[in-house]
Amino acid sequence: MAQIPNLDNAPLNLTSLREQSQKELINILKNIRGKKCLVIDQKFSGSLSVIIQTSLLKEHGVELRHLSAEPIQTDAAKVVYLVRSQLNLMKFISSHVNNDISRGLQREYYVYFVPRRAVSCEKILEEEKVHHLLTIGEYPLYIVPLDEDVLSFELDLAYKECQVDGDTSSLWHIAKAIHKLEFSFGVIPNVRAKGKASVSVAEILNRMQAEEPVNSPDMVVPEINTLILIDREVDMVTPMCSQLTYEGLLDEFLGINNGSVELDASIMGLQQEGKKVKVPLNSSDKLFKEIRDLNFEVVVQILRQKATSMKQDYTEMSTTTQTVSELKDFVKKLNSLPEMTRHINLAQYLSTFTSKPSFLAQLDMEHTMVEAQSYDICFEYIEEMIHKQEPLINVLRLLILFSITNSGLPKKNFDYLRRELLHSYGFEHVGTLNNLEKAGLLKKQESKSNWPTVKRALQLVVDDTDTAKRPIEEILKLLPGPHSDKKRVRKIFK
Repeated sequence: MAQIPNLDNAPLNLTSLREQSQKELINILKNIRGKKCLVIDQKFSGSLSVIIQTSLLKEHGVELRHLSAEPIQTDAAKVVYLVRSQLNLMKFISSHVNNDISRGLQREYYVYFVPRRAVSCEKILEEEKVHHLLTIGEYPLYIVPLDEDVLSFELDLAYKECQVDGDTSSLWHIAKAIHKLEFSFGVIPNVRAKGKASVSVAEILNRMQAEEPVNSPDMVVPEINTLILIDREVDMVTPMCSQLTYEGLLDEFLGINNGSVELDASIMGLQQEGKKVKVPLNSSDKLFKEIRDLNFEVVVQILRQKATSMKQDYTEMSTTTQTVSELKDFVKKLNSLPEMTRHINLAQYLSTFTSKPSFLAQLDMEHTMVEAQSYDICFEYIEEMIHKQEPLINVLRLLILFSITNSGLPKKNFDYLRRELLHSYGFEHVGTLNNLEKAGLLKKQESKSNWPTVKRALQLVVDDTDTAKRPIEEILKLLPGPHSDKKRVRKIFK
């Protein structure tokens, strides 16, 4: 499991939230006496890794397994499933139970849904004729502290469920998570909502406060003064553009999951051929906290400055006599050497992606679209990407950005690109395109685009990310390939 983030410097007492979640899980395990096998669904194991250490689970007689279609290999007489409420996972559990029955194995089975049980899931278990053999409960983990200033609802599919499937259960989940926060930090007096879904969350939260009031003394000042809820669809431009901050690029090319990235050990300078390592990325790493939100070019400059400073200090130490105080300061700097090495290795690896002509060309095209310039050039670029069979996710992101900034595509162009996509990538993607249409991300043009007006009125495009810290030419040369001052898109929070 990944390293648990340090939450001591959080603006709220998030450590108490994490400890409460730990206690709830330990109580579940304590109530099931004897040796047991804890089977966790693969996606949820990442969330659990930032809540509790594996060693703590093993102290309570737990064997750990990941849920899959394959039968569970264990000598334990008790099997505890810790799973999200998803129908496909119920098929796996039913298969395990039926496999044990066919082999004549007698076991006790427990299924704990995260964060709550679902009727649809239990119906599957009934249809598979295993429901009566299971003890069913809930593990109410509604919110996961990923960092000292980041809480996650772990609802990866919420947007699709709401916009495509018409399933708004995730809105209840969000309201429940916020209400749970209120029991720890007081009732939030000011709630602001922007967007249909956010308004629904605010209304559900009001009902929960009325049905299950937070019992706190009237004189106690709530620790959270204002809650601002914003629908994702208020701004669909930002997520379609390439991220250019250090943390953003790590996510683009390596994928940050539960506060860490997994990559080959050789990239981090370790002599372990073929082995993968997890690199934690959170505020416990002081250097990462300093550079995570900076433009990548600025980060390269900062790393160069810090490395140069450390080299100069080392030279002075070896050539001159130092006082005890100066020695102490130098040793403190040496303590940051592992962090420095880690981020220099990561930055070096990222530069192999950011220097590629394809990445730089895509950035140029994104900026052209955001500036609402040259429709024909953008159309031809997407057409060329499709014919080259570039990664489908890259094509779709650019196509969606093109559609949003133009309020859709003319019917002739829409039908043509749709047909070319299916020819190039296969007709199995017809469902994906239909879902994008249903969500309003890809559509036929019915009216003139208002994007130029919105962009100008809200000042969504700025000339530079940080002109005060623009890297010098020498540092820019560290990144191979052409570099120029591009205009950047900033997130809409208005």
